[in-house]
Amino acid sequence: MGRGMAICLKRAGFDVIGYDVSEASRTLAAQDGIAVASELADALKDREVILSSLPNPPITREAWLGDGGILEHASKGAIGIELSTIDPNTMREIAAAADQRGIRMIDAPVSGDPANALKGELVLITGGRQEDISAVDSILDCLAGSRHWTGDIGTGKAVKIVNNMMTMGNLVIASEAFALGTAAGVDPEKLFEILSQSGGRSHQFIKRFPSAIAGDFYDKAPFRMELGEKDVALGIELGRQIQQPTPAASTVREMISLGMATGNLGRDIVAMLDFYQKLGSRKTSK
Repeated sequence: MGRGMAICLKRAGFDVIGYDVSEASRTLAAQDGIAVASELADALKDREVILSSLPNPPITREAWLGDGGILEHASKGAIGIELSTIDPNTMREIAAAADQRGIRMIDAPVSGDPANALKGELVLITGGRQEDISAVDSILDCLAGSRHWTGDIGTGKAVKIVNNMMTMGNLVIASEAFALGTAAGVDPEKLFEILSQSGGRSHQFIKRFPSAIAGDFYDKAPFRMELGEKDVALGIELGRQIQQPTPAASTVREMISLGMATGNLGRDIVAMLDFYQKLGSRKTSK
């Protein structure tokens, strides 16, 4: 996601420099024409805006708050745009520490995939002070096909978690239902044709199932199985913190975990269809 956003910003004429702890990621970015730094301090020197897109809350917290992290090297007066899918409390913790150093933070998770990031067609969910967001309008507009303000810092992350809970639930149920339909003898292409126009359809079903029907569960893997499990777990934990029950999400998480444990780690989340179809194939005939 970060690579796609960096390319999008550079293409629009922004002065972009990238950093990743992974040398391989830095090499790929350089091959895409992105200027990269081998040290974080060099990447942040005199930068007015800092964007971070990271895999999970512990890595994000360490990147911003850890020894030698972003806040130690960022220039006073800079604006931070945190794009990751993480929990609201981690976002608020980072924003509070940044404020003490004179750095303004914007809570800005995104919905979309790497192709959307590359094209500047992400759904951008922003939380924070309106004046801070307005100061980086040109950057946000470059990345987004649509933008939505949610309120204070942390509310953007909450909306993204809710969105991803719904997305993963849709995909798990769609996979279970589709496997049932094909096991009952319906042609997969015909089943997709009808369901994609019927009441049970969803954005993710229409977007992902054509590849799954063709047997492509992992070649491109725009959203890996383990990321889906992580996002649902974030929703369950948020519910625990505010005493809001999430029993259906807990079941969805367990099903994704089963999917990962049966050979789908690293595959796209729509490999849940393959998981269910293989469950059915274990039936014994009389």
